Amino acid sequence: QLISAFLFAFSSRELFSPSQKYQLLVYHADSLFHDKEYRNAVSKYTMALQQKKALSKTSKVRPSTGNAASTPQSQCLPSEIEVKYKMAECYTMLKQDKDAIAILDGIPSRQRTPKINMMLANLYKKAGQERSSVTSYKEVLRQCPLALDAILGLLSLSVKGAEVASMTINIIQSIPNLDWLSVWIKAYAFVHTGDNTRAINTICSLEKKSLLRDNVDLLGSLADLYFRAGDNKNSILKFEQAQMLDPYLIKGMDVYGYLLAREGRLEDVENLGCRLFNISDQHAEPWVVSGCHSFYSKRYSRALYLGAKAIQLNSNSVQALLLKGAALRNMGRVQEAIIHFREAIRLAPCRLDCYEGLIECYLASNSIREAMVMANNVYKTLGANAQTLTLLATVCLEDPVTQEKAKTLLDKALTQRPDYIKAVVKKAELLSREQKYEDGIALLRNALANQSDCVLHRILGDFLVAVNEYQEAMDQYSIALSLDPNDQKSLEGLQKMEKEESPTDATQEEDVDDMEGSGEEGDLEGSDSEAAQWADQEQWFGMQ
Repeated sequence: QLISAFLFAFSSRELFSPSQKYQLLVYHADSLFHDKEYRNAVSKYTMALQQKKALSKTSKVRPSTGNAASTPQSQCLPSEIEVKYKMAECYTMLKQDKDAIAILDGIPSRQRTPKINMMLANLYKKAGQERSSVTSYKEVLRQCPLALDAILGLLSLSVKGAEVASMTINIIQSIPNLDWLSVWIKAYAFVHTGDNTRAINTICSLEKKSLLRDNVDLLGSLADLYFRAGDNKNSILKFEQAQMLDPYLIKGMDVYGYLLAREGRLEDVENLGCRLFNISDQHAEPWVVSGCHSFYSKRYSRALYLGAKAIQLNSNSVQALLLKGAALRNMGRVQEAIIHFREAIRLAPCRLDCYEGLIECYLASNSIREAMVMANNVYKTLGANAQTLTLLATVCLEDPVTQEKAKTLLDKALTQRPDYIKAVVKKAELLSREQKYEDGIALLRNALANQSDCVLHRILGDFLVAVNEYQEAMDQYSIALSLDPNDQKSLEGLQKMEKEESPTDATQEEDVDDMEGSGEEGDLEGSDSEAAQWADQEQWFGMQ
């Protein structure tokens, strides 16, 4: 109805003055923007700017009549700079970033507001123009020293934490109770250099301060850092705390959903996805969470679609890129998957899971040399920690020549973090190849002493089978299935054990048959009952 009114107004142009026509064009464009008709909105904004240009020429030529009533009207006219900003917004929605940069670059530096500089900084960063991006972020901070997004932008572009802090020192000293900001900058400087341990410690110290206790943003950052450090248990705990404090929280819920899916908690993942969709379906996170549910339910085509939808909503969503890449890899489209993992690395160069996905693609395509080069680069870039050591060892395990090197790397990783599950799994794999089952059992029991993990229980079951400890092996498979009912390997292991038990029962029955006449018919009946029980269990497992 509003757009119809504007169209009627334009059909009666003689009723309006030039300045009113300019206003109507801007209002019309705003309405189109609201209705997501971005191309049409750009057209109307362009017409408005042309009308404003003509209006300016007219006002210069026509001498002032001294009419005071015209002054308020001219002051109420929409700003030409604001119109250009809205045009840039349209271009970004149309993914025409070059056009958006061009329109904002046309605004003189002195006339650029903080939000214009912020948009320019983000666009420059996305285009890889880091120097221009840094300049724009610094300009935002000059105008607004407490602009936290600008601080994070500078830190993400490798600007030193001390330099960023120096730009906010005056405001910190002039406002009471703002001393936490310098510590906050220090914490996120660690985040962007990949020093997860120091970042976690610094943020934990911030969280203890009364002003920032139960701060949802800090809890979300802590959860993400624990995830990057491979501490999934604490990561889930912090996400749950943040979610309890803010039931409408969307940021970071894609990572939370992924962690739940990895643990086999698919019902929780489904509930989380439904809750997020009820909040908003215009963010990438709900689509990623639903995609994780599909991926871990082995519905890779659906996971691929949901990942693509998430990327469409937010092309900078690292978790969406990883989801789509993993789905493509599992569907055998490895080269396409590699493109997505490389883009994820570009966006998040300090996230190890991005490199893990790419290396898995290389290994899947037997490109061991490329995988080794990438693993070595990660090791050198992110430092020698339990995660990078394990990643390098994973590649070394693929080549018989580098088996000993893999063993050394895994020992180093487990020395640093004895509870790091990926390192334990790879060390167990190596011990299995060497048939050192007793050593493997000791390793797994030690790892399970302070944590419970489906994969570790399943591997322990495999090792126990190898040393003929069948009953305990069945117990371990059962525990694994209780943690993740969808773990196919644990189910197969348990079914195999059940099938091996059945012939044993039959043999026992034959022995009892030979003793018929000895007055032990009651034992025979008991054996029949037991055999029937095992048969029922075997049938049940076969149906799963």
